[in-house]
Amino acid sequence: MAIDHKILASRKSGELADYARKSRIRLYSICGMVIAGVFLAVLALTVGSVRIPLGTVWSVLVAHLPFAGSAAGDVSATTEMILLGIRLPRILMAGIVGAALGVAGATYQGLFRNPLADPYLIGVAQGAALGAVTGFIIPWTILGIYFIPLFSFVGAVGAVAIVYLIARVGKTLPMTTLILAGVAVGSFLISITSYLTLIAGDKTHGILTWMMGRFSLSNWDQLKMVTPYILAGIGAILLYARPLNVMQLDEEQAQQLGINVEQTKLVLLIAATLITAAAVCFVGTIGFVGIIVPHAVRLVWGPDHRSLLPLSAISGAILLILADTASRTLMAPGEIPVGVITAFLGAPFFLFLLRRRKRAVF
Repeated sequence: MAIDHKILASRKSGELADYARKSRIRLYSICGMVIAGVFLAVLALTVGSVRIPLGTVWSVLVAHLPFAGSAAGDVSATTEMILLGIRLPRILMAGIVGAALGVAGATYQGLFRNPLADPYLIGVAQGAALGAVTGFIIPWTILGIYFIPLFSFVGAVGAVAIVYLIARVGKTLPMTTLILAGVAVGSFLISITSYLTLIAGDKTHGILTWMMGRFSLSNWDQLKMVTPYILAGIGAILLYARPLNVMQLDEEQAQQLGINVEQTKLVLLIAATLITAAAVCFVGTIGFVGIIVPHAVRLVWGPDHRSLLPLSAISGAILLILADTASRTLMAPGEIPVGVITAFLGAPFFLFLLRRRKRAVF
């Protein structure tokens, strides 16, 4: 008996040591990715149609830190305006949108237990597009520049609400039924959106530009509007990282382990939908980020959602900052829609996932 107790104690000690080691790796990885993201964001401030030295960027940023109490030196007002009025809000918007899409993609992939799931799977993009097109073609605006984003947000949330009501069976929400309902409703909304785009006349160019995604109109007011919703949604999802891990085994087993499966699915669907809707309402639908980021993070750091979710947020932010930087520099002073950049990167990766999944099946 004494030997058995020693073996059990040794195993428990080994498990605790392994857990501590994995926790340290997770913490170091998150901190390292945050540092890399900040460094890339600062570098992105230096490039564009007007090149600005890194030292100038640094002096302007430090001068505007709270309690810094120093001036930006001999930096011109034009340079300061380019950095703080145009590039910085745009880069921060790309970062927060990328974080939202990365976390939403990881959440949907966890809920559906499918690495090919993305934030637009159950109608968010289709509803947002229909709402935005409606906002474009209505001849009057009450809320000025915020009229189209409001319609886009309402369309995205409304589409997912319809899909949810169709898919719900009693008090349960079958994931397969939810996907099928999302495909059907999304196809219906796409047909309406296509027809409205066809009859939009001279507004067609603006509609197509929105649909391909762009950060060129991003400003501080927009950033202040979407950031609280996205951060709150990401925070809510992070609280459910452990239940999401348990649900990867089986819903019945998760229920037996004390997880309220239906409540967890509802909370995660609402949070993921809201952050996705908030992310796309100002910048348009940007594809593939929600697919490639969580899967790449899963390949490198593993499937544990306690690390997968925060690392997907940081990686999504980095990816969209890089994509936006490429979109405004490759053809400067013109711009390539950022959705084209992400599609160029994401389509081959998506095909790689399909190929790998096919080999795993056969």
